[in-house]
Amino acid sequence: LIPDVDAIGVRHVGELMELMGGTAQYRLPDGPRAMAADNDSVTAFPPPGDMDEVVGQHSAKWALEVAAAGGHHLMMTGPPGTGKTMLASRMPGIMGPLDEAAQLEVASIRSLCGTLAGHGISDVPPFEAPHHTASTAALVGGGAGLAGPGAITRAHRGVLFMDEAPEFSSRALQTLREPLESGYVAISRSKGTTYYPARFQLVMAANPCPCGYFYGTGERCTCRERDRIKYFSRLSGPILDRIDIQIEVPPVDSITRSAAGSGESSERIRRRVVAARCAARERFDEYGWTCNAQATGTWLRANTSAKAIELVNRALESERLSLRGADRAMRLAWTLADLSGMTSPGRSEMMQGISMRTRLT
Repeated sequence: LIPDVDAIGVRHVGELMELMGGTAQYRLPDGPRAMAADNDSVTAFPPPGDMDEVVGQHSAKWALEVAAAGGHHLMMTGPPGTGKTMLASRMPGIMGPLDEAAQLEVASIRSLCGTLAGHGISDVPPFEAPHHTASTAALVGGGAGLAGPGAITRAHRGVLFMDEAPEFSSRALQTLREPLESGYVAISRSKGTTYYPARFQLVMAANPCPCGYFYGTGERCTCRERDRIKYFSRLSGPILDRIDIQIEVPPVDSITRSAAGSGESSERIRRRVVAARCAARERFDEYGWTCNAQATGTWLRANTSAKAIELVNRALESERLSLRGADRAMRLAWTLADLSGMTSPGRSEMMQGISMRTRLT
């Protein structure tokens, strides 16, 4: 990963003596050979499963593609067994490969956590899925002395998946607000303050209610109205406002029509995502941004067409969007335009962007 350096791995000092032109008698230790230099030292670990293994859910797959192409955060709501976890776990497989700098960042974090040996140096974005019982310290980092990295730092440059998001404590959820905006987390302890990178894509999943069956007619739901309200109350407005894409994942109505293997593969989706990312990176080169999710509201309002912004203003007037939500809808519209090969979004892309923002509101 470091340019202009040739590295040769040796397992025994005797090997080193031979490489230097001498001779030695020695016995090699058991275990795999040390990897030689060049590209063999960069190991790509495939993510678990392929997107074409997920039955149906074409709209949800499209939402994940948009999220990966633009760096957008995503929220999926639906009853148990609809494939939310399967979809989220396959997102690293459709994201663009990490560049060399990002690979070193991820490897450094894993080295600090003591997990580098199990992962190696990889170009696949990391995937972290803390349990909903995880403490605040487990999410943001903690420990005696100088704080160690938590799940949000281990997810740096990758995906942080929070399944059953409303089950996380309110305090744990609120700690996400600052990292989502700044891209880092600051942890203060008696020995000092530690800053860790935390630029991740957040993917949340939730049931529609505590029992999980408040969808469609809702006749199977056994929850009281106040229980349903309390269930989602932990996902406060400021948190949901930072989630760019909010979609529903309904039950699959037919296995025969939507058999696994009939959809697009992760690799095919990934090629479109990479092409869209390249278009955004080229457009934002002078600003130092790499994806649409990083574009500022000032830039968006100055470069989006008046006809497209007119739709955003209507959504603001009807209170379908907040001002922050309006910026995020415009970012989505630009990502949709990149995926379509367009130079800028039109009314259709803006309408779809607003729709993907307001599905849960």
